[in-house]
Amino acid sequence: MPKLKTKSSAKKRFKITASGKVVAAQSTKRHGMTKRSKRSLRTRRGTALMSAADTRIVAPFMPYGL
Repeated sequence: MPKLKTKSSAKKRFKITASGKVVAAQSTKRHGMTKRSKRSLRTRRGTALMSAADTRIVAPFMPYGL
């Protein structure tokens, strides 16, 4: 059976933890930050674990993890 390819867009955006959870950057940080509250911006720093529903969507794009 041939090797499965990992989606290039997925390997740039997501990481899989040792326990199999998917980590992604926080959303709502691309533009328009001046209208958002400082608290909102602080809480969106770094990365966050994806929900189980989103993980089921993303997991097939990375057959071997990353």
